[in-house]
Amino acid sequence: MAAIAEHVSLQPAEILLVEDNSGDVRLVREALRESKLINQLHAVPDGKEALAFLRKQGTYVNATRPDLILLDLNLPGKDGREVLSEIKADPDLLRIPVVIITSSKAEEDILKSYNNHANCYITKPLNFEKFVEVVTAIQDFWISIVKLPPK
Repeated sequence: MAAIAEHVSLQPAEILLVEDNSGDVRLVREALRESKLINQLHAVPDGKEALAFLRKQGTYVNATRPDLILLDLNLPGKDGREVLSEIKADPDLLRIPVVIITSSKAEEDILKSYNNHANCYITKPLNFEKFVEVVTAIQDFWISIVKLPPK
């Protein structure tokens, strides 16, 4: 753990969670709150809102650029597959790491996500403790260990 602590930035990490399930949003917030890392979680309920946030459009004109995106695939309207494809096709956004965190175990979704340059693919655990463990591990890895691209 000491090695991880050496890498922790004093700057708050900006995390965008794209999730339509309010229960999962609460779980992610709780898991992040329990960690010792400083972060700012922004949550949007669908793909259209996610792209508006990332492009600083409409009510998101003052949004901060996220250091990490946690993206569900099964969203109303514009789904996560489309959002991932648009993010990775946009030269201003493509370097933001995108972690797919979804209930889908479909091989087609896994392959398509990686083909569209997702940085990793995680299936949501159904158990509360495991869910918190996974979110904590995502944060520990992507915020504490990985050197993220400059904004």
